[in-house]
Amino acid sequence: MILQALNRYYDILVKDPDTEMPRFGYSTVGVSFALNISAEGELLDILPLFSQKQSGKKITEVPRQMAVPQQVKRTVNIAPNFLWDNSVYVLGLSEDNETKSSYSLERFEAFHQLHRELLAGVYSQAARAVLAFLEQHDPRTCHEHPVIAERLEALLKGGNLIFLFGGIFVHQDPAIRQAWEAYKATQGADQMQCLVTGEIVSIARLHPSLKRVRGAQPTGATLVGFNASAYESYNRSQGLISPIGEAATFAYTTVLNHLLSDANPNKKFYLGDTTIVYWAESENPAYASAFSSMIAPEYMEESNTEDQAGRKRAEAALKTAAQKVRRTQILDVDALLADLQDDNPRFYILGLAPNAARVSVRFFIADLFEDVMQHIMAHYRDLEIVKEFDNQPTYVTVAHILDETVSKKARDKEAAPLLAGAVLRAILTNAPYPAALFYAILNRIRADMDDKEKGIKKINYVRAAIVKAFLLRKYRHQPQHPFQEVLIMALNEQSTIPAYLLGRLFAMLEKVQQEALGDVNASIKDRYFTSACASPRSVFPILLRLSQHHIAKAKYGYASDRRIQDILNLLDVERNPIPARLTLDEQGVFILGYYHQRAALYTKASESTPEPTPEAR
Repeated sequence: MILQALNRYYDILVKDPDTEMPRFGYSTVGVSFALNISAEGELLDILPLFSQKQSGKKITEVPRQMAVPQQVKRTVNIAPNFLWDNSVYVLGLSEDNETKSSYSLERFEAFHQLHRELLAGVYSQAARAVLAFLEQHDPRTCHEHPVIAERLEALLKGGNLIFLFGGIFVHQDPAIRQAWEAYKATQGADQMQCLVTGEIVSIARLHPSLKRVRGAQPTGATLVGFNASAYESYNRSQGLISPIGEAATFAYTTVLNHLLSDANPNKKFYLGDTTIVYWAESENPAYASAFSSMIAPEYMEESNTEDQAGRKRAEAALKTAAQKVRRTQILDVDALLADLQDDNPRFYILGLAPNAARVSVRFFIADLFEDVMQHIMAHYRDLEIVKEFDNQPTYVTVAHILDETVSKKARDKEAAPLLAGAVLRAILTNAPYPAALFYAILNRIRADMDDKEKGIKKINYVRAAIVKAFLLRKYRHQPQHPFQEVLIMALNEQSTIPAYLLGRLFAMLEKVQQEALGDVNASIKDRYFTSACASPRSVFPILLRLSQHHIAKAKYGYASDRRIQDILNLLDVERNPIPARLTLDEQGVFILGYYHQRAALYTKASESTPEPTPEAR
């Protein structure tokens, strides 16, 4: 299904005039120099083919991206490319020529032999010029050639070379292109049914590598490949085990490399060790842009809205939605989807993780764009909770969530790879969040102590939102929902759930201590919160006795005492003793009660939230 979706997207992009997508038999590579040759094969000049690229405040030169005959896949074998390659293959030029003269010579001879085979029968002046150049070129003395000597240092640094004849790049010559495409059509030796297209075609033995997957080998990694007899079955080897046609293989690897490249306008983003790419089965790029801005706005640059005039209604609506999420403004998804009208393409999200020389699929999600957007907004709604400060984000993104699972004192700030993938999958499928996320947040709350200098807060806005959303999703589709009345945005003063009341009570006891003593080195939260959350019966009698001293010292202790008594009345400890233990879910409710009560205490009366209404959907 993944390869079929990528092939369909390739068919869309290859028709897009704004996307330079190479056709079957060609690859887009960076080219550094062009060898300008005469009709007699004489090297006239070496022309640089660099493009300027803005990198921060600096402008750097990078090789020009060009569509050339398809790149071969190399491991340790000698395999030349057609009409382009590095200086070792094209010129037989290497820094190791003196110590390993055969190294460069063998590669040049392979390059020469390939061109003799493919160009011998081509009726073209450009083809004859290339053959003449290769016939008279001597790798052993080429460094003495005045044209090569002038560029010797740059050539030895690497970079790809192409041929230029009569002011035209040789690989663009019509006769040569026809010869190359005929050669590619007959390359596949084995004819089988392609798993992607269902047609009987030539099967690709090796699949091109994928580049720019974070953590994978810089030279590229393989998505589909078999490199040992242990993986073979039914006497089939390599590409015949999972038969995919040459054209389908080219299409899926080309479009996936495009999605991973900087040329893709909708940038890939990362969660843990996972590189995430996404696309809509549509010519309109605004769908992918809206998705990226909704799910990971911190990775996106502000888009230019001045060019929206005159564009179709759906594209303008999608761009507006993306900007609202970036600016943390409230988004009306129903209005957005109404603007899309009947244009509701299928949308795909693919997570790729490194695995030595291979790429593994962390997750693959396919759904209608409308459903994807609804699932993302359901995620944001489930996380809604009263803020501690006005500058806190309205939309708690995946990056915010994963940051809270890692200690701020840790050297490695990356979240657990499997957890990152599981969280994103839960969001995009509207499923319960993984239990590992809840446990990770509980562990951080138990381990952390408030530290203003390092920006550490034991229970903060994001952690409380995660606890609320986890419990909401866990119990949403169960017949009984024991905590529904407290899984809301703000304080529920009528709830009688013991764990919630104990959390509220702890917040009040902390408040009265602060009123009496001010900031202390170790507050009751630092000393007792973890124990109170897990084993409340062993801690709260001690805290209630201490509170009497604090109430007597505090200037407005009587007001806090009244609030404490109101909570104790709801708790009704005479009939319902304080629990000896709280389950993990009840500990989450305790944390939520603590956060709600503390937020209510420090919210001004004029800014207080309206009475809460159960909204666990």
